[in-house]
Amino acid sequence: MAINYGSKRLVVGAHYGLRDWLSQRVTAVVMALFTFVLLLQVLTPGPLGYDKWAGIFAQQWMKVLTFVVVVSLAYHAWVGMRDIWMDYVKPVGLRLVLQVATIGWLVGCAGWAVQVIWRL
Repeated sequence: MAINYGSKRLVVGAHYGLRDWLSQRVTAVVMALFTFVLLLQVLTPGPLGYDKWAGIFAQQWMKVLTFVVVVSLAYHAWVGMRDIWMDYVKPVGLRLVLQVATIGWLVGCAGWAVQVIWRL
């Protein structure tokens, strides 16, 4: 005969905060490393103009790195905005509309950024 003490408590969302916190830190590190790599390329000797920028982003590894950063930036922004909507917007319908609009905006911006990167 099993005796259960206390009430059954359904814990929803356990450890999601840690995952979001860690994803914010990881994406921030990716963006910081990209900034460092880009600064190294820009600070090399030579005139800073369109030709230098086009040369930097013409390399395939730089396009891939930039794509990874664009995805990281979009996810970083999504986690932050989703937390803002969840914390400060209480009506569920309005929160859903804002979240869907945020996803649409971020996907649109990421798609546009990818088009720009691969046009060079």
